[in-house]
Amino acid sequence: MTKDAPRSPQEDRPEQLHVAIIMDGNGRWATRKSMDRLKGHARGAERVRDIVEVSAGMGITQLTLFAFSTENWKRSEREVSGLMTLFHRFIRSEKAKLIENGIRVRFIGCRERLDDQLVTLMAGLEQQTSMNTALELNVALNYGGRDEITRAMQGIAAEVSAGRLAAADICEETVAQHLDTADISDPDLVIRTSGEYRTSNFLPWQSVYAEYAFVEATWPDFTPELLHETIESFKGRNRRFGAVMNT
Repeated sequence: MTKDAPRSPQEDRPEQLHVAIIMDGNGRWATRKSMDRLKGHARGAERVRDIVEVSAGMGITQLTLFAFSTENWKRSEREVSGLMTLFHRFIRSEKAKLIENGIRVRFIGCRERLDDQLVTLMAGLEQQTSMNTALELNVALNYGGRDEITRAMQGIAAEVSAGRLAAADICEETVAQHLDTADISDPDLVIRTSGEYRTSNFLPWQSVYAEYAFVEATWPDFTPELLHETIESFKGRNRRFGAVMNT
C-alpha cells in the first residue's frame, strides 16, 4: 500500500480565487495625456466597471479593490474632494447593475472621516447586495493596513479591559476576527498596476502568503485581457505556504 503524497494548504482550501488590486496610476495616465488628474480618476472608475463585469467569468470569487488609502488625504483638497464626489456618483450609478448581476459589495476601512452621506450610501449598498453570491466585491475606502491593525488592537484591548477576553488567550485568530476583513478570505493574488513595486500599506496581515504581480500598465490601461494574462501566470506558480512541496 503506497502512502499518499502530502497535500498542500492550497489543495485543502475550497475552490476559490481571491484577487486584490492596488489600482495605481490614474493621475499619471491623465498627466501623460495632458489632462486633469481627476479625468484620470474618472477613467479609472470606468475601468473598475470593466474589471468587475468580467471577474466572475475568470473564476474570481472575491475581488478586493484599493480605492482610497488613509494616506491619500495628503493630496490636494481639490483632488480629494473630486474623488469623494466620484465615489458618491459611482455608488449611485452602479447600484442597479451590481444588484442585477448578483454582486455582493462590502467596504473595508475606517468610515469616521468620510462624510455622512457617503457612509449612508455605502451602508445601503452593502445591505441591498448582502444576499448576492455571483461575486464578492470588497472596496477598500479610507483604508490603511496599519490603521486597520491598530483599530483591531484597540478592540482587543477593550475586551481584555472589560474582562471578556484573557490576554493569554489572544492568538492569530483573535486578531483576524477584529480586522475589517473578519469574514473575508485572505487574497490569493495581489496585483499592482502602473509599474510601482510597493505594497503601500494594503492588506499587510492578510497578504502574508499571497502571490504578487506588478504590472506596467496604469490602472486605466489595465484591460480585462491583462487581468486574464495575470491570472493565467499566477496559476502556474507553485504556492508552498512555507512548506517544502514535491515537484
